[in-house]
Amino acid sequence: MAPAHIESLLEIDAGLRAALERGGPVVALESAVITHGMPYPNNLAMAQAVEDVVRAEGATPATIAILRGRLRVGLDSALLEHLASGCGIGKASRRDIASLLVRGETAGTTVAATMLAAALAGIRVFATGGIGGVHRGAKDTFDISADLSELASTPVAAVCAGAKSILDIPKTLEYLETHGVAVLGYGTDEFPAFFARTSGHPVDYRFDTPRQLAEVIAAHRAIGLRGGILIANPIPEADALPGAAMEAQIAAACRDADAAGVSRKDLTPFLLKRINELTGGDSLKANIALIKNNAALAARVAVELSRMP
Repeated sequence: MAPAHIESLLEIDAGLRAALERGGPVVALESAVITHGMPYPNNLAMAQAVEDVVRAEGATPATIAILRGRLRVGLDSALLEHLASGCGIGKASRRDIASLLVRGETAGTTVAATMLAAALAGIRVFATGGIGGVHRGAKDTFDISADLSELASTPVAAVCAGAKSILDIPKTLEYLETHGVAVLGYGTDEFPAFFARTSGHPVDYRFDTPRQLAEVIAAHRAIGLRGGILIANPIPEADALPGAAMEAQIAAACRDADAAGVSRKDLTPFLLKRINELTGGDSLKANIALIKNNAALAARVAVELSRMP
């Protein structure tokens, strides 16, 4: 749990705090996907459905956001609605948190910011769609997501469908290796590519049960390894999109971003929105399916962790 001196900035939902204090299974969930990843009301329906998936698997969901100058861990239905339908809501990564808290603002939290808040609250497992990573063309732009450095420094296990397919996956995996982040495949030997089940690049180790993943997390913490673990969980086969077709649409979206001069923290939301337009909504459906799939696995892992001494 967080030190007492930051209680004025960190607010944990009462029911969630009780679950943490009794050692119950809890899954952290990001909110940038609500505020910047999907249009309203799809984003609200997704957020509610993902929380329901976590509950159905026997764990407690903890959606995280910055709300009116406080880092909130665990949101009720009214706050989810506010995030999903509000205008002018910011997007917070690690670097933004302190400034937004002091300014009293509201923002959706990215993977990096959500992991940090989860660690402060004592949550060990986090579910997202796909992590950020090394962007295409990074040799010129140096555009590398803070998600990667957070994984290297924050002791939370992140369940994802790989890196977002708009990224340079080989360079993303190289960065993770350099910084000592283990990439585990759940039921797969190959790192998934968000909308596609495979990327052509191997994971570090494959595990086939939530119990095995929980044992790795427990061993990682027991021996004092710094940083987190990345658990790669492929999108369900029925929801996956054809890799070649997606690559063409991603390339088109990247060209549109260049033409519009979009970069930095605005780039990923722009690309996801444009890809959804180019796929006629198919990418949004796939995105929702993979997030729910990741939340279910994260909940199963959290349940197994809660059963360990």
